[in-house]
Amino acid sequence: MTRRLLLSYLTLATLVLVCLEFPLGYVYTRAERERATNAATEEAESVADYAALSLTYGRPGELAERVGVCAQRIGGRILVVDSSGTLLVTSHPLGRDQQAALARRPEIAAALLGGDGANARTSTIGGVQWLSVAVPVRHGATLHGAVHLTVPTDAIASNVHRVWLVLGLGGLGVLAVVALAAFALARWIGRPILELERAARTLAGGSLTTPASVTTGPPEVRSLAATFNRTAALLEHLLASQRAFAGEVSHQLKTPLAALRLRLDNMEPDILPTVRGNLNAAMTETDRLARMVEGLLAFALMEETALTPEPVDLDRVLRDRTLAWSGLYAREGVRLVLKGNPVGTVLAVPGALEQILDNLLSNALRVAPTRSVVTVSRWLSAAGAELHVEDQGPGMTNEQRGRAFDRFWRAPGAPKGGTGLGLAIVQRLTLAGGGEALLLPAPGGGLRAVIRLRRATPRRSSGLPNLPRRCPAVGAGTAAGKR
Repeated sequence: MTRRLLLSYLTLATLVLVCLEFPLGYVYTRAERERATNAATEEAESVADYAALSLTYGRPGELAERVGVCAQRIGGRILVVDSSGTLLVTSHPLGRDQQAALARRPEIAAALLGGDGANARTSTIGGVQWLSVAVPVRHGATLHGAVHLTVPTDAIASNVHRVWLVLGLGGLGVLAVVALAAFALARWIGRPILELERAARTLAGGSLTTPASVTTGPPEVRSLAATFNRTAALLEHLLASQRAFAGEVSHQLKTPLAALRLRLDNMEPDILPTVRGNLNAAMTETDRLARMVEGLLAFALMEETALTPEPVDLDRVLRDRTLAWSGLYAREGVRLVLKGNPVGTVLAVPGALEQILDNLLSNALRVAPTRSVVTVSRWLSAAGAELHVEDQGPGMTNEQRGRAFDRFWRAPGAPKGGTGLGLAIVQRLTLAGGGEALLLPAPGGGLRAVIRLRRATPRRSSGLPNLPRRCPAVGAGTAAGKR
């Protein structure tokens, strides 16, 4: 930000200097040229007046002496011609060709026409720029000829160049002063904003150990920093309250639910067969309530914790979880099959793949018919790796698949005991790892759950063991309530 402010100030100062110095230099250059032209014209008119008197009274010798003195004084050349353009007097020698061409010079020809005023033009001879001025020589109404005066303009050019140099150096000096002042001002403005940015990054990481400074910078920035600190303090208080609430709920609800489940189990021998169905329904609802509490606590912990994806061996997780679920699948008369070639490591939150598979396999088992097959497959894709869990159950409609990831939503006719949180947790954990979760119809009926994951890029080991940072655990049975 300091650099942008500095560039802004310097750009503005440069524009102001350009708008001031260029017109000033142009006006000075024009004034110098006009001054030189006026001085040459005045000198030529003075010689013309003297020449008119000398020619009228027949004193050409005095005219030649005056022309030589004036030419030496101005450092230029002066010549006098008669009304036909013939050379009368000159301060410097001329060849025959030059003398013959005098009348054809534009400024001399204009002066011999008898017009009022001087006729001036500039020309370059031998790499030097010259200013030529011609004025008519009159005595009364009689035109005797013309005076032609030529002076070099190198002194004028030198003065102009010197002025432009002074303007340029002055502009650079002003820019240097502006740069110093702008840098100090930009640092004064930008430093508290950088502190605000640092505090915002710290707050995004979950805590604000050092609040933003409210004693430096412009008043508006100090007010913003004070407001940010108050907001950060309020957020920290709310997060602390949420953590405390999650811990208290975990302690206060799990224990009574476990006690209620135990009491229901103890009542089973004394219950008459006619009301045993009510007892089983109460036990089912108790289990469902316990799973719902676990799911809600998991969501609360996930939303308050920054989940960082890390490389995870997908093949190992698939082998472990399919082996763990194979016994339960066999008891229910459903075959669990793992297909596909090894895909290596993927990016996922530590512990998330196990929970994703547990929830999807629990869902599939709950709806899979006896003697059907649930297939778990994996393969590499252009974007990374894909994991599919496909069952042969009743499946879902397009509308149901669109709502399946909503919290607490359960499909009509879903088996009892679900909470409607399992697939929502699957989607949340997949997104936390940078992946994507989809539900698609399976060929021949049933449902195919698709988990797309990013491949992990190899990185050098630091030589230190990675400490486990697992996401909040959720029981596998939670997911079954979606269908």
